[in-house]
Amino acid sequence: MAVATAAAVLAALGGALWLGRELRQAAECGPEPGVGGLGELIVRELDLASLRSVRSFCQEMLQEEPRLDVLINNAGIFQCPYMKTEDGFEMQFGVNHLGHFLLTNLLLGLLKSSAPSRIVVVSSKLYKYGDINFDDLNSEQSYNKSFCYSRSKLANILFTRELARRLEGTNVTVNVLHPGIVRTNLGRHIHIPLLVRPLFNLVSWAFFKTPVEGAQTSIYLASSPEVEGVSGRYFGDCKEEELLPKAVDESVARKLWDISEVMVGLLK
Repeated sequence: MAVATAAAVLAALGGALWLGRELRQAAECGPEPGVGGLGELIVRELDLASLRSVRSFCQEMLQEEPRLDVLINNAGIFQCPYMKTEDGFEMQFGVNHLGHFLLTNLLLGLLKSSAPSRIVVVSSKLYKYGDINFDDLNSEQSYNKSFCYSRSKLANILFTRELARRLEGTNVTVNVLHPGIVRTNLGRHIHIPLLVRPLFNLVSWAFFKTPVEGAQTSIYLASSPEVEGVSGRYFGDCKEEELLPKAVDESVARKLWDISEVMVGLLK
């Protein structure tokens, strides 16, 4: 599998600095230190809460990058208070599903021309508690932050399965995963009482995954020869897992795709 020449878009600058350091250390420890290089790390601005930003990012990618070997849809927002994206979508559905939906569709041509290539979508086990309510996708009639997060993660899975169906025969694969509970700032909107925080911190350090551990299934799906040609599947801890019936409902997946195309402006 070719090494991706496309830029890595990172949610945190700290991640970019860490990857940059790893690249430099690997180059310095190679057979000819400082010679040949292992590629280039480029950080580009991408705001998934703005369809304008997504389109701008994709336009830049298509103009500057000759190929794209792997696209990992990893960014997300978790149980935030009710708020809307720049385009008026409920924030969790807008960022976790619609932003990635548009991003992937705009980059599909480059992924196909770079085949064999892979798309990796990060979901969550919490999809089990979500449902797709086509009458209130924007949560304007009612809003429950936990339910809306779960709905956005169910949408990730339905999107993956419908995309896999549409990509059959292209040599572009797409799979979805849950990373487990990871120690990041994703839960910054969750209120933890002051007196409980020491216990919570202790539990998180004891039982939550580190970011490196949480990334392993994404890395596995992006690079392992074991999943070459595998598409439309759901993974956890680098192993395929079964999905609930609502996550494999083809009619719901197709309807969600059609509505999402209209919402992001791919169809008028």
